[in-house]
Amino acid sequence: MLIEPFLCRKDNIAVLLHDEVSRKTIAIDASDGTAILEKLDKMGWLLDIVFITHHHADHTEGIHILKEKTGSLLIGPEDEKEKIPGLDRTVRDGETINTGFCLVQAIEMPGHTLGSMTYYIPQEKHIFTGDTLFSLGCGRPFEGSAAMLFSSLQKFNKIPDDTQVYCGHEYTVSNGYFALMVDPHNQVLQKRMANVIALRQCGKLALPSTMSLERMTNPFLRSADPKIRINLNLINASDESVFAELRERKDNF
Repeated sequence: MLIEPFLCRKDNIAVLLHDEVSRKTIAIDASDGTAILEKLDKMGWLLDIVFITHHHADHTEGIHILKEKTGSLLIGPEDEKEKIPGLDRTVRDGETINTGFCLVQAIEMPGHTLGSMTYYIPQEKHIFTGDTLFSLGCGRPFEGSAAMLFSSLQKFNKIPDDTQVYCGHEYTVSNGYFALMVDPHNQVLQKRMANVIALRQCGKLALPSTMSLERMTNPFLRSADPKIRINLNLINASDESVFAELRERKDNF
């Protein structure tokens, strides 16, 4: 499988997956229909399926043009079908979709929106997290609560360390500065941030990440870490309370 992530709009990340045997192509989200069509044309690929992670406009505005120009199958979360125009099929938590060249598992992760969906391809070791889990961060709980988002993020505990993580936005630098503020002595984080800054200065994406790297450096997956708890003065708080404090501080960062 070939995979092509690229920036569109301002900081959205669109992703195309292409199977060289079947010649089928998948897009994750429809952030910018024109940009996706241009990338498809450049790669010489035809679009077959679009997976939508959630209903926000910056992930769905390209639906109309992609449907019109490619006739691709549009798949999205059942709980947001009234908010996403043009869906051909909906999926619920735990469903597996056979694309004809890979099996995609749908994992519902409410919090950012109430029906946010993450898509996981175990055999390829790729996971597409939309705006739920970011590189070095997580999404804001716009529709759900911090507790709901915390619960959703626990589902990543079952994803293997070597899984590559593709998220919906390139926020890695700003997320990293916040991570360093709450976890300043994390040497893995320090090294990662140096690499991230170098990549972004060269105009390259700081993605994909891996689940292993996120577990070592993303504070939103590390509420139990004693060093972070000491910095927040929440040594004896619950993991959920530490997460909520991290999320509130990031909102005002």
